[in-house]
Amino acid sequence: MNNEKNESNRTDFPQAVGEKERRKLRAKREGRHSPWFGLGMFGLIGWSVALPTLLGVAVGTWIDRHWPSQVSWTLTLIFFGVVVGGMNAWYWMQKESK
Repeated sequence: MNNEKNESNRTDFPQAVGEKERRKLRAKREGRHSPWFGLGMFGLIGWSVALPTLLGVAVGTWIDRHWPSQVSWTLTLIFFGVVVGGMNAWYWMQKESK
């Protein structure tokens, strides 16, 4: 059983490398991206920051309503949402730059 799995991995690896090389060559041939690509990337980055932030607002507001305390969970979770969103945006930017 394990032998079959190793054999499968050996045959998949060259295919994966070939596919990655084809994508790189196609990207090199195409050169610059269109303005639509830039708008799409702008939207992707925007949503990758906005969604965790909005989730932080929703969860923080719910916690503040149900368990009032001196700590504002809404502000705390907004901060963490922005941090997570920034890391998410950084990930997408790095992935796209490759």
